[in-house]
Amino acid sequence: MMFKSKNTIIRAEAGFTLIETLVTIFIFLLIFGLITTFIVSIYRTYGYTEEQAKAVDEARRGIEVMVRDARGAVTAESGAYPIERADDKQFVFYNDIDNDGKVERVRYFLGTVSASNDTKECAVSSSGGTCSVTFSNFLSGELKSAQVTILAKGDLDASSEYFSVSADGAVLSGTICQTGCSHCPANWEGTTVFDVTSQAANDSIVFLADANSNVSRQCPVSSPNHAMQARLLLSWSEEVIGSGNELKKGVVEPVGSPAEYPLDQEVVLTITPYVRNDPPIFKYYDNQGVELTDPAARLNDTKLIKVYLVINIDPNRPPDEFELESYVQLRNLKEE
Repeated sequence: MMFKSKNTIIRAEAGFTLIETLVTIFIFLLIFGLITTFIVSIYRTYGYTEEQAKAVDEARRGIEVMVRDARGAVTAESGAYPIERADDKQFVFYNDIDNDGKVERVRYFLGTVSASNDTKECAVSSSGGTCSVTFSNFLSGELKSAQVTILAKGDLDASSEYFSVSADGAVLSGTICQTGCSHCPANWEGTTVFDVTSQAANDSIVFLADANSNVSRQCPVSSPNHAMQARLLLSWSEEVIGSGNELKKGVVEPVGSPAEYPLDQEVVLTITPYVRNDPPIFKYYDNQGVELTDPAARLNDTKLIKVYLVINIDPNRPPDEFELESYVQLRNLKEE
């Protein structure tokens, strides 16, 4: 009897090892990440370019309005000359820009509003005495508002014991610590706030604290005793021309008869917040095309103005800065 054997052939199925699989996944993820980064970069660049284009268009429209406003500069309702200021980064003039029959004060400027404060103290060493503090040279721009906060401590616990404060010789309304204060406290009391915008406008203001005769020298702070201490916190906001990145337009309507232009009623709008000018925004020329650099000559002899803006929403990124330039002929002054 014969047996016939049958050989069994086993074939290995083709496939990936674990290492090959991991390498394949890594390569896929790397390629996917590069593609994703590329797409995101394209969208970001497109979005940034679109924002830059909008900013440039916004600034261009602002210049067009500025040129239209300035071209028709006329004598103010108050009789002031058509041009009030002609600075490198501020131009102030008069014109009826809204065609309402009244000539407005119009201001185009690069600037920003900043807030600051300073604190000083003085002490009254005799019964019913006075002390003073002076703030000066604190402005670096044009004052917008100012207020003083007054605090005190001393022999001020009775209604007959109080003091008053004057600013540049004018007594501020009300008295300090006629009520609500105590005898020689450790902490400051009697917080009172006054508006002193008008007094601070000339960049100097003198405060005088005047205690009445019932405030006596009973409080030990050093030798000798004192009657009262006053702390004055002067805070103010000012507009610094030439700083910041916002080109603005301010308009003041005339009021009263004879007409006045109250600056505290100025309405300010932002034309563009992306100005990057180092060179002047405004240049001024006479009727011969000669550039005027003297401030007085600019006011009296300007017939042509060059407006120049550098726009970039982010100077740390491309695209490059975009320059806008235009000229305005002051038609009501060109024959003078």
